[in-house]
Amino acid sequence: MATRTTPTERQKRLGAELRKMRLAAGATTEYAAGLLGIDRTRLSNMESGIRPFSAERIRTLACNYACGDPDYVDALVAMAQIKERGWWEQYRGTLSAGLLDIAELEWHAARVRTAQVMHVPGLLQTEEYARAVFAAVLPALSRLEVELRVAHRMERQQVFEHPEPLPYVGYVHEAALRMPYGGTEVTRQQLKHLAEWSERDTIDVHIIPTHVGGFPGAGHALLYADGHVPQLDTVQLDSAHGPEFTGAEAQLTKYRAHLAWMDNAALPTATSRDLIHNATREL
Repeated sequence: MATRTTPTERQKRLGAELRKMRLAAGATTEYAAGLLGIDRTRLSNMESGIRPFSAERIRTLACNYACGDPDYVDALVAMAQIKERGWWEQYRGTLSAGLLDIAELEWHAARVRTAQVMHVPGLLQTEEYARAVFAAVLPALSRLEVELRVAHRMERQQVFEHPEPLPYVGYVHEAALRMPYGGTEVTRQQLKHLAEWSERDTIDVHIIPTHVGGFPGAGHALLYADGHVPQLDTVQLDSAHGPEFTGAEAQLTKYRAHLAWMDNAALPTATSRDLIHNATREL
C-alpha cells in the first residue's frame, strides 16, 4: 500500500476511527499489528491516515475489537473502498488542502446543514457574489487566487446535480440578506438565486429573523455533514487559519444542539422565501 505524504481529512478520519475502536477495545498497537501481520510503525501510520486500510483489514480489526455495530463497520469499509479521484483534485497545489477537504466532505455526505450570519451559504452563491466575498478577504488575495476560489466554489454545487442530489438545509441570519457584497445589483441577483434554489425539493433555506436576538454560536459559520452513520458525522468551522474539522462526539453533540435551536427559531421555508423576496425589493 502506498504511503501518503499529506492525507486528506477523510483519510485521517478513517484512521482515527480505527484507532478509537482499538482504544475502546483496550488493544495495544502491538496486538493490532500482530493481527494484520505488520509492524507497529506501519499500523500507527495507518491510524494517522498516512497509509490506507483495506476492507479486509478493517473487518479483521473490527471483529477482534469486538465491535458490535455492523452498520458502522460497513460505513468504514465504504470509506476505504473509494478510490476514484474527485473533481476537487484538479485544484491540489493551487488551493489549500482545507478547501479541497470541504468539497470532499460535501461530496460524500448523506446530508449537509450550514449556518451563516454574514453572507449567503457558499453552496448557494452566485459567481459574482462569491467573487465579492473572496475580494473582502484579508490579507488580500491576488486576482488569480480569487478566481481559483470562485471556480472551486461553483464546482462544489455539483452535489446538487447528482442522480440523488445532496439533501441540504441552510440556516441564514437575516443580517446576511442585508450585506451588499459586490454592491446592490450583485446582492439583488444573489437573493433572487437564493429564493429560486430554495424551491428545489432537496434544498431548504430557513431565515433566522433579527427579532430572535442572540443565538448559540452567533457569528460563527458552521457546516455539519451527516455521515452514513451518526458516528461519522463531521463538523467544519471557519477560522482565520483556514477550515477546521472535528468528529469528536462532544463537539458533535454541541453542534447538533446548535442546529436544533436554529431549526426551532428559524422561519419555515415558505415564510423564509417571502422574507428573501422582501429583502430583494428593499435593496
